Amino acid sequence: MSTAELAWFKSSYSSAQGDSCIEVALDWHKSTYSSAQGDDCIEVALTPTTIHIRDSKDPSRPHLGLTPSAWTPFVAHAAARAD
Repeated sequence: MSTAELAWFKSSYSSAQGDSCIEVALDWHKSTYSSAQGDDCIEVALTPTTIHIRDSKDPSRPHLGLTPSAWTPFVAHAAARAD
């Protein structure tokens, strides 16, 4: 995996004074329903407590975070809306 696929950000425990801190990264994956033609789709990044969701067309925009227990109902609702 290249670092270009990771979204790095400072820990919320970091201060603005530039002191020592850690950075964490999310490993984003494009939906398996996406094609190589640049279709509109989402990307997801998994952590133990949160499933992060973002727009693949504009990854710099804010993303949605869901708990694992909210993921299944979210996907079911999205699939019903797509029909």
